[in-house]
Amino acid sequence: MGDFNLALVIVAIVVCVIVFISSIYLLVNYQHPDDANQAYFPKFVVVFGLSIAMISILMLPADVANRHACRHSIYNGACNLTLPMKDLWLAVYIVDAVLVFFIIPFAMFFYEGDQDKSLGKRIKSALIWVVTTAVVCALVLGILYGVIGKVDFSVRHLSSATTTFPTSWQFSNNQPCVGNTARQCSAYTANAASEKTWTMRTTFPEYVVALATIVGSVLFTIFGGVGIACLPLGLITAFIRRPKAVITRSQYIKEATELGKKARELKKAADALHLEERSGAKGRKWRKNVKEVEKELLQLEEDVNLLEEVYPQGEKAETAWAFTVLGYLAKFILGILGLIVSVAWIAHIIIYLLVDPPLSPFLNEVFIKLDDVWGLLGTAAFAFFCFYLLLAVIAGAMMLGLKLVFVTIHPMKWGATLMNSFLFNVGLILLCSISVIQFCATAFGYYAQATAAQEIFGHTLQSLRGIKYLYKYNVFQIGFVVLAGLTFLYYIAFGWRRKKPSGRFQLST
Repeated sequence: MGDFNLALVIVAIVVCVIVFISSIYLLVNYQHPDDANQAYFPKFVVVFGLSIAMISILMLPADVANRHACRHSIYNGACNLTLPMKDLWLAVYIVDAVLVFFIIPFAMFFYEGDQDKSLGKRIKSALIWVVTTAVVCALVLGILYGVIGKVDFSVRHLSSATTTFPTSWQFSNNQPCVGNTARQCSAYTANAASEKTWTMRTTFPEYVVALATIVGSVLFTIFGGVGIACLPLGLITAFIRRPKAVITRSQYIKEATELGKKARELKKAADALHLEERSGAKGRKWRKNVKEVEKELLQLEEDVNLLEEVYPQGEKAETAWAFTVLGYLAKFILGILGLIVSVAWIAHIIIYLLVDPPLSPFLNEVFIKLDDVWGLLGTAAFAFFCFYLLLAVIAGAMMLGLKLVFVTIHPMKWGATLMNSFLFNVGLILLCSISVIQFCATAFGYYAQATAAQEIFGHTLQSLRGIKYLYKYNVFQIGFVVLAGLTFLYYIAFGWRRKKPSGRFQLST
């Protein structure tokens, strides 16, 4: 057991280093050229936030492996020598909450501040917003914790008579207890009056994690439910709408001229909106026009990239076209694999969570059998399914951002992502990562049983006064499945056709 714990500690350190390097790699390759050699504080927040998000997802498989470290020990205190996973969970998620509600908003306000102002004024302006938010959050958390920060556990008082010590042990389904005449134990024969409610106050860190989980669960249900369907279907539709052949030079010149005209119109519209902002006329129509311009700009960038794909230029034009074809083929293959994973997720939620009692352990049993094949194979598959949910959240946020006016668009593009978009998506990932862990701990409760995560997210969270009914009646799981089904129907009806932008802006000036 000691060797296993040492190996687990070494693996954890190596994984943390790899996660940190991966976060830096994503930042370097996704950042916009305008942010090169500047905005160092937002970049530090991005790297730190991405690292915390990935580590939190990987902690659940580590929690399962940590449980295995003392599974076969012969003395009761063996589990006390393993990693203190409960303390690590609370530490990670307190840091997660501080990043989401304080550090990332400060970094966004600071980055988006008026560049004409001095550094001190930008910091002061960002601090005013963050301090105001902190005071409001502290008051709300303090009041809620003082009033309803308790957990209500349902317990049953059991008692039984004494009996002589048996000379032989003969247990079966019909004889589960000691004694020749007893066919059922006291737990089965206890009357309803023996069930009582045991109330205790939860710790403040656990309460903060619980409330952050509720906020994240709402976003996770919406974005994740939509994204679990649009992530694979989006890749498949991209393959279906792929360019079939290279266009001629005359066609290229015609299309490029039209795109140039569209770009000049967008610039004119953006300048007019900027003048309206300067004049203080930031009403509902202004916000709607900004949203339309953002959508048109994204569509223009997509059209430019498509034009470059269908008319590759340079000495390696044929090679570029070959890579384009292979890229769309890879999207199709990944889309099919993603569709299988999405269907497996939806089927598992219905079979294991929504049906009472569960029809089958399903994916739980798959992970256990994979662990029997190789010790870390099941935990690796488990981590993959958790990461897939996070990717679904990002995909759902992007899709709804393009469709709904009240959702801000923050696209992530290779080599063209501004720091405010980076910070927004990192905050979204961090906020939803708590809910992803809670969702996975519940969905894979049979596989992740007796772990510290299940103690926090399974027992405490689902017994917390005021919000336990959301989990008792599977509100989030039902909403997730319903939104996934509606998104699938949307893609069947409308998703295969490419919607052209209207190109009309209702400017007041």
